[in-house]
Amino acid sequence: MKPSMEKLRWIMEQLRDPVTGCPWDIKQDFASIVPHTLEEAYEVADAIEQGDFSELEKELGDLLFQVVFYSQLGKEEKLFDFDSVVAAICEKLIRRHPHVFAKTEFSSEAQIKANWENEKIKERREKNDRQSLSILADIPKALPALSQAAKIQKRCAHVGFDWHQIDDVFAKVAEEVEEVREHLHGDRQELTAELGDLMFAVVNLCRHAKQDPEAVLRQANQKFTKRFHGVEGKVAASGQGFEQHSLEQLENYWQEIKADEQP
Repeated sequence: MKPSMEKLRWIMEQLRDPVTGCPWDIKQDFASIVPHTLEEAYEVADAIEQGDFSELEKELGDLLFQVVFYSQLGKEEKLFDFDSVVAAICEKLIRRHPHVFAKTEFSSEAQIKANWENEKIKERREKNDRQSLSILADIPKALPALSQAAKIQKRCAHVGFDWHQIDDVFAKVAEEVEEVREHLHGDRQELTAELGDLMFAVVNLCRHAKQDPEAVLRQANQKFTKRFHGVEGKVAASGQGFEQHSLEQLENYWQEIKADEQP
């Protein structure tokens, strides 16, 4: 059998066969697979960030397998199957892109984005007929906190609850910095709350700057890691351990590495 979606679905069915299948795959359920799905998604992102497209090919396969696994579970429980999953996304994409598939005219990218958000609002209203009517009702609680904050802010912005100018957002960040400073040596719970407000405001600043806060922080993590590896190299070259260096010496190493990065 040549590589195809049909072959992948057949492999999944064999893995889940209650008699001849894999014991690990057989015992899985929807909830138990979630951590693996999140891990695979991050590995896809990491391969893209590293520019490793050979690895990306493999990671995309792993992520696709997660979809096939959920679809098999849905089929077994008579909830949905792979074909219905594909049908649902096809219908959604066609409906959300009337400028492509229905020849609806939009004068700008902003109007296209507004139409996309309006379609999502309609979907949420249909879903929320049985639940809360809040526009924030179905934001996934399992999202990373930075992504969750950005999604909350984006939803609120769509209904007009947002700063109009990025300078106003920056002023809010500065205000939150001062409030953190006031509570640095005070009540721990108040400091925690103020730190949360500051982080939320910084996410808002990222959004207004059209930056993904999760990606921005990941890049900062990578930059710090690369520079710290340089510090480790200089410490090793000195013939002494970290404990034999003062903070001032380590800071000098850090500044030397930053200087070497300059073009």
